[in-house]
Amino acid sequence: MFPRTILSLLLSITLSPALHAREKEAAPPVQFRAVLHAPVQPIANLYYPDKTGTLLPLNFRPQDLTEMLSTIPVNGIIRLYDKAFIDPENPDANLAASLTLPRGMSRLIMIVIPTPTRSKPAYRMILIDDSDQAFPQGASKILSLVAVDIAIEAGEHKQMVRAGKISSLPPVTSVNDFHMAQTNFHYRHKDSWVAFTERQLHYIDATRRLFIIHATPGALQPTVTTIVDTNTKF
Repeated sequence: MFPRTILSLLLSITLSPALHAREKEAAPPVQFRAVLHAPVQPIANLYYPDKTGTLLPLNFRPQDLTEMLSTIPVNGIIRLYDKAFIDPENPDANLAASLTLPRGMSRLIMIVIPTPTRSKPAYRMILIDDSDQAFPQGASKILSLVAVDIAIEAGEHKQMVRAGKISSLPPVTSVNDFHMAQTNFHYRHKDSWVAFTERQLHYIDATRRLFIIHATPGALQPTVTTIVDTNTKF
């Protein structure tokens, strides 16, 4: 009995530095802002773990980004929950969405989208690098959630947005005296391009835009939801 106690103490002393080292290697906090893209069901009661691991409500804003929040990835994975607690016996029971954080991403925009009815988990996330280098002031990001290619014309820019991809649109500088520029979206139908959104938008360096191209049930053409980010300095 006595030798076994001595062995346990020695193991404890040996493992203790390794445990402390592992704690020091814990992932640093990740800053994020989130937007709920759910035209059919625009309300979601979701929770995120803050820097201490406490689950806090993710207070979405209609067609807008939340304030800047912080979370810590666990094993490189960001998670959202549909309850304000985690069952230690079944930690994934209340999991609402999860996604592996891309390497090197420390500030991000989180787009939360419902999955098909009765799917598990109930939501999926799409992450956009929100660093100054990846998403500079005055620029735009275009997220396509449709199965066809999209063409966009914004000021001096003309470019393609591939189905299901995220594209970057440089700052628009070809504007009128009121900083307005024509912005048109087209989708390809058979051998021709069909315009489904044509409008004048205000482009200045102090704002950024997130265009989400999607289709609602029963719609005959895509729709564009625009998130305008005016809080570019944190």
